[in-house]
Amino acid sequence: MTIEIKEMNGGYTAEFSGRLDTPAAVQATKDMQPLMEQADKEIILDCTNLEYISSSGLRLFLSLRKETAAKGGKVIIKNINDEIKKVFMMTGFYNLFEIK
Repeated sequence: MTIEIKEMNGGYTAEFSGRLDTPAAVQATKDMQPLMEQADKEIILDCTNLEYISSSGLRLFLSLRKETAAKGGKVIIKNINDEIKKVFMMTGFYNLFEIK
């Protein structure tokens, strides 16, 4: 699991690759700390290369959403595959996020 964060147009993009499962979520929490600190900005989570997301990964996305909501920012999720879309639909996350 890797996360590459880029500053773009006054906001940030985080590109996820691999499996965001429970073991990977520990490191991902640390890797995403700069996004938490910039939660007043627009943050795009690019899931083009994200293969899988566990409940720990969902919790991480939700924590970022809560932080941006509190600070006036916004989270947009892009390019989720069909399997992850199913998980988002079943858990209600599809209605919590702007998904493109």
